[in-house]
Amino acid sequence: MPYATTQDGVKLAYQVRGGGRPLVLLQGQANDHRWWDSVREDFDGHLTITLDYRGTGGSDKPDEPYTTRGFATDVVAVLDELDVPRAHVYGTSMGGRVAQWLAIDHPGRVEALVLGCTSPGGAHGIERSNDVRRSLVQPDREAAGRALLELMYTPAWLATHPGPYHTVGDPAMPAYARRRHLAASAGHDSWDALPRITAPTLVVHGSDDVFNPAANAPLLAERIPAAELRLIEGARHAYFEEFSDVASPLVLDFLTRAGG
Repeated sequence: MPYATTQDGVKLAYQVRGGGRPLVLLQGQANDHRWWDSVREDFDGHLTITLDYRGTGGSDKPDEPYTTRGFATDVVAVLDELDVPRAHVYGTSMGGRVAQWLAIDHPGRVEALVLGCTSPGGAHGIERSNDVRRSLVQPDREAAGRALLELMYTPAWLATHPGPYHTVGDPAMPAYARRRHLAASAGHDSWDALPRITAPTLVVHGSDDVFNPAANAPLLAERIPAAELRLIEGARHAYFEEFSDVASPLVLDFLTRAGG
């Protein structure tokens, strides 16, 4: 497995597939690159680049504070290792938070930006309801796991797709790394910096997402100059997988219009 080494000495596992214009795919909190497994082939017309965040998958797992801004710097280390000066970036969930910082702090590295099922965070972001929070921390862990799946996918999808599911966390993560990821995502706040994004931007969200409420999508689209907004009707948090027949062509069309 290839690795990139960050300035602070952390080894990051990364994965490359396909050919064409580079496209970085960034997954959600406490997940490794397998988040993208079911839809990655949709983007085989691009050189798709994924990485395991520090704390996940084959990457190092230092027990120290993580931030979404720091994860964006880690993405740059992978791009440098691959000699990729500029790429499209598609981030979903916490990956969308990372992608925001990538476009803000490293504008020359981002050709076009897609922000999926994500949020600006901070005081301006719309938080999930207390009912949703309680469903995820209930003492019955099997019930909590089921609640998470129902936040990601519709009942119809779950009834016909028994898993395994690669969007509900990297099972091999140490507990401390899970906590570090949770803190990184919860600490995200890009609101003041969002108007500095210069890359063409598409904001995508499932209309029925209450895990990361869909109300965050128009907030991002209004805050980022000239951003486009698309809601996928009936979709929950994992819109990119369950509704891939809609979402992937939507993203690909945008990337083509943005330059390839």
